Amino acid sequence: MKGPLFYSKILLFGEYGIIKDSKGLSIPYNFYNGALKSEKDLSDAAKQSNASLKRFAAYLETIDANLVRFDISALKADVEAGMYFDSSIPQGYGVGSSGALVAAIYDKYAFDKITVLENLTREKLLKLKAIFSAMESFFHGKSSGLDPLNSYLSIPILINSKDHIEATGIPAQQSEGKGAVFLLDSGSVGETAPMVSIFMENMKQEGFRNMLKDQFIKHTDACVEDFLKGDIKSLFHNTKKLSKVVLNHFKPMIPGQFHDLWKKGLETNDYYLKLCGSGGGGYILGFAQDIEKAKQALAGYKLEVVYNF
Repeated sequence: MKGPLFYSKILLFGEYGIIKDSKGLSIPYNFYNGALKSEKDLSDAAKQSNASLKRFAAYLETIDANLVRFDISALKADVEAGMYFDSSIPQGYGVGSSGALVAAIYDKYAFDKITVLENLTREKLLKLKAIFSAMESFFHGKSSGLDPLNSYLSIPILINSKDHIEATGIPAQQSEGKGAVFLLDSGSVGETAPMVSIFMENMKQEGFRNMLKDQFIKHTDACVEDFLKGDIKSLFHNTKKLSKVVLNHFKPMIPGQFHDLWKKGLETNDYYLKLCGSGGGGYILGFAQDIEKAKQALAGYKLEVVYNF
């Protein structure tokens, strides 16, 4: 048995900001994916996944039945028979490993599920987001539900605010383009929950809240609008501002060995770095007007291009 594939995602803009109603833009990233599989003899990794699915199945029974109902007996029977989530999506890297798993379970076991083929009204998108938020909270303690939503629908999602999300189109990639968005491997795993709790702790300070509203959210919203319009000049101008704010105010979320590299990008304009997901490790997102120049400046680091301008 092998289920359909669910892809990883990249939140291009909006990390942390969307908790406080900034805009956000999330795109599927087909380089990584996962699927539900069943086998008799499980590898160690598959055994771990199977044990995690057993706990997840028990958790799903506690979700409000008015929100969503699952065929729990079928799920438990499949888990007993050796089902696991076979995934190439790196965990703790900010590209939605738990989101893809949540999407796969909803797709296979939810009753009355909302499908990709329907006319996806705003109400349906918000309902899906609420369902996925409840499901994914098992993994992170608190989830927006956006990662599974992106993985499930496999289309770019524009977050205008908490209660206003829509499927969107993004400008077509220019395969010959010099500009690029890329992932930079920090070489370490990031844990979402501790990073979010640092952020929530900082939110208790008025100065931090003002910075978030007047700088972070302002620049994030501008970046989203520039990207969707395809205004590359303005996008890089605003991404630089955003990168600077993150370096100054989100230092704990940036792995220590990358502080100088982050600063170097701002000084040389060869590239600008920003958080990918909650930070603390995993991937760092980079933007470059000339990807070859950025590769030279970041020689020795692992880069993956995800989008060309």
